[in-house]
Parts: sequence; C-alpha cells; structure tokens
Amino acid sequence: MTIFQKIIPALWLVFIVYWGVSALGAKRSLGTSAWWKQSLVRGGIVVLVLAVFHVAGAGRALRAVLAYQAHSILLGAIGTTLVLLGIGLAIFARVYLGRNWGMPMSRKEQPELVTGGPYAFVRHPIYTGIILAMLGSAIGENPIWAPMLILFAPYFVYSARREEELMCEQFPRQYPDYMRRTKMILPFLL
Repeated sequence: MTIFQKIIPALWLVFIVYWGVSALGAKRSLGTSAWWKQSLVRGGIVVLVLAVFHVAGAGRALRAVLAYQAHSILLGAIGTTLVLLGIGLAIFARVYLGRNWGMPMSRKEQPELVTGGPYAFVRHPIYTGIILAMLGSAIGENPIWAPMLILFAPYFVYSARREEELMCEQFPRQYPDYMRRTKMILPFLL
C-alpha cells in the first residue's frame, strides 16, 4: 500500500465527519417528501452499482482492483492533489453557504440566494468538488472509484437540476439571471 492510498481515505474520512457535524447547524428543511424522494434515488443508485458489479463478474475483478497498487508516485501525487482540492472546494462551498446548506432537493426555511465565493464560478461547487475528489481517488488510490464516478456524476447533474427548479421557484427573478452568467458544475463547460 502506498502513502497515497493511506492519505486519500483519510481525506475522505475528514470530509464525511465534517459533513455530518456541519449538518447539525443547517436551516430546517420544509416538508419531508423531498427527503423520501432523495432516499429512493440514492437507494436506486446503490442497487445499480451492486448490479453493475454483479453483472461484470465483480468477484474476480473486485479482488484484482482491491489489490491495485499505484504504479507511479506521480499518479499517486496527482490523485492526492485532486482529492485535496476537491474536498477542499466542497468544504469551502459548504462553509460559504452557511446555514443555507441542506439536503439536496429540499426547500429551506427563509432561504437566501448565495452567488459569491465559489458560487461565482459554478452554481454547484459542492458537486464539482466531490466529482474532482472522486476522479483523484480513481487516479491516486484505486480504479474502483472510476465506475462510482461514472454512476454518481449523472446523479449530481440530476440533483443540480432538481435543486435549480426549486431555486427558480423561490427566486423567480434572481436565479434565472444567475443561471445565465454561471455554469452549473464545470466552469466554462457545463
């Protein structure tokens, strides 16, 4: 096991712990239907991932992937850097949102439109950061992250679109203007 294969999971652990603790200070979500819908979508994604691994003959392939060792220090360093930047961006975006953060696709009490900081470059920098960190994990830790990235990236785009529908309802004038001047997830591209 390389040093990078130890650092990357530690960075993810920091991210998960921070995310759980910071959720305690978020504004209350309105209604529970969004939570149930989100849970169904996430559960469906987990089932899809398991089905893909099963159909692909995951037993042998998974053992080979889990035994993977990064073949170069350069790939390990690049991957670790991407994970650090991605998790850093996601946490910075979360901090910048303050109490406005909440479960994806949920309405908040007394919402505020946040368009500064990382939100001046992309409308969903948390998703951008997580995608970047997953890419870095696939490069620097283990290629098992690649299919997860391929499966989760569309979910992030789906979540972003659903959140934007809610934002357009809550901010009918400001949010469409914000959408015109700022890309969704990838600066200058998407």
